[in-house]
Amino acid sequence: MARDTWRMRVECAEMARQIVPGQFFMVRIPGLSDPLLGRPFALYDIYERDGVPAGIDFGYLVVGKMTSRLSQLRVGDRVELWGPLGNGFPVPEARRLMLIAGGIGQTPFLAVAREALGRRHYGSPQRAVPRSLESVSLCYGVRSSAYQAGVDEFRSVPGLELKLATDDGSNGHRGFVTDLLRGAIESDAPPDAVYCCGPEPMMHAAARLCASHSIACWLSLESPMACGFGACFSCVTKVATPDGWDYRRTCVEGPVFRADQLALGEH
Repeated sequence: MARDTWRMRVECAEMARQIVPGQFFMVRIPGLSDPLLGRPFALYDIYERDGVPAGIDFGYLVVGKMTSRLSQLRVGDRVELWGPLGNGFPVPEARRLMLIAGGIGQTPFLAVAREALGRRHYGSPQRAVPRSLESVSLCYGVRSSAYQAGVDEFRSVPGLELKLATDDGSNGHRGFVTDLLRGAIESDAPPDAVYCCGPEPMMHAAARLCASHSIACWLSLESPMACGFGACFSCVTKVATPDGWDYRRTCVEGPVFRADQLALGEH
């Protein structure tokens, strides 16, 4: 898809029928003991055969043993998956929805955009999207143009406005993706809902911007996970409760949380 960035297609019709944008699944290579545990990957999109969900696509950046070995698999190889896991992004009820992605954090937003714009339906039973949406936009930032993954697919979604940012100015706005969010907030048509995924500092900056302008914001956390279904408690995050603070499992109660629920910057 881009430098060090791959997409894998897995035939798994049952999961494809059930999964919704923002959910994830755990992936493991059978017979492999190093790494022994599975790794979480978010849905990029489902694919269909004869109009029926047949499998899933997911994207990943090669950064360690598991992703390096995934990139060496070939057609016909088998992987172990369990899912769909987590809550996913809520069905948008906004008029103007903005998606903020940093790095590999663009992964969930192809399916989010297609669902929001009525181009594809997800879940069993299929989720119904209110037709109150006036616009959907994606602001996508990476270190340089070589790492921009899936841009052509995002551009192919009718009705999706795409804005790009690169740290080095090699494509789109030179600077942070949150600069694009700030510009949109200060425009004549600011978003009234923001979905965000990517590096923690970027998400925290986006959440602060939204909070300062009373804009609803949801963050998809990328916490390290071991089991994916809540048994190991390795992925807890601190959240606000009516009684103060408590901890929630990112893999079960998340990975998507409202930004105002989270103790940003605390662990």
